[in-house]
Amino acid sequence: MGDIITLPVVPLPLPKDWKQKPSQGKSISSFVKRKVIPVGPAYLAHVRRVVHDLSFEEHDKHIEEEQKRRRDLEQEADEEDDLGVGDEEETEDLLSLDPKEWKKQDNYAVLGLSHLRYRATPEQIKIAHRKKVLKHHPDKKAGTVGDSNDDAFFKCIQKANDVLTHPEKRRQFDSVDPYYDLLEADVPTAQQVTKAKNPNSVFFRLFAPVFEREARFSRKEPVPLLGEYADPKEKVEASMTSGTISTVGAVSNTLIKNRDDKRYTEKKNKAERARRKKEDTARLRNIVDVALSVDPRIKRIKQEEKEAREAKRKNKPGAGVKEEADKVAKAEAKKAKAAAANAAKKARRVARAETGGTAETS
Repeated sequence: MGDIITLPVVPLPLPKDWKQKPSQGKSISSFVKRKVIPVGPAYLAHVRRVVHDLSFEEHDKHIEEEQKRRRDLEQEADEEDDLGVGDEEETEDLLSLDPKEWKKQDNYAVLGLSHLRYRATPEQIKIAHRKKVLKHHPDKKAGTVGDSNDDAFFKCIQKANDVLTHPEKRRQFDSVDPYYDLLEADVPTAQQVTKAKNPNSVFFRLFAPVFEREARFSRKEPVPLLGEYADPKEKVEASMTSGTISTVGAVSNTLIKNRDDKRYTEKKNKAERARRKKEDTARLRNIVDVALSVDPRIKRIKQEEKEAREAKRKNKPGAGVKEEADKVAKAEAKKAKAAAANAAKKARRVARAETGGTAETS
């Protein structure tokens, strides 16, 4: 603790022309003795210099380094909390969306997650939503010229968050995500692989993204992806297992109050889901069949199994003697069959000759 120093304070005399104003009171208060304790940033800086034996320049340098380190830590913390989401560019078409048509909007693009889409985690969705709300909340834009539609876009943000934070609604949206319609139409063909100079590398380059894209519907985690050339047979079979879900209904029955109408709507939705599931299963089956027809691992596995069978047969005790005996037996059986055929042919000629027929020339 600092030392207490008593300083004599002698007030200066008042000027001769000084006159007391009515607002200042009736009289001047008398002097009071007070103890002043050294505190504050300046005193703390003085203590640090004395304790650590630092000059003013060294102390200032130390303070700058400490402040820089604190800023770096705060920036790292902000980056970790931010996760780099919600900062995508907002086009005019996106900002002019009609909240009444929210079923047609791209929810990932609205929240700035179009580069992640189904891979976005719940934490990333939460952070992106918070960013958008802070940026587009109507209270933030109140009275600003040229932002008449911001309230509408804010409603689109809320709808997008409602869909993507609800597991079932998000699964339904992912199953009809318009972003993947063009990608699913562009499925690799067998000719693209077989006609390539390096079929092995081309197969994995073309089909790996397809298998990863289709894995977003799987209920079983972790999803076995396409894998690599050296994968064993079990892993190859697992990666070729097709499975999908079809959870999209034609009409939402959440707002239907009539019980009969709700049953009718659910019946139509059930039939629509069954139809879509059948179509999607056929589509996936076609992808798997094409992949199996050109998968280089299938040929490798068949060749390995053939070599294993041959090695097992050769290593079996007495396999060589039995194989040689089988060859001799087959040769003798072939000779006996040929001799029997010749004898029968000769007997027919003799029989025809005895009955007066024309003898055949041998």
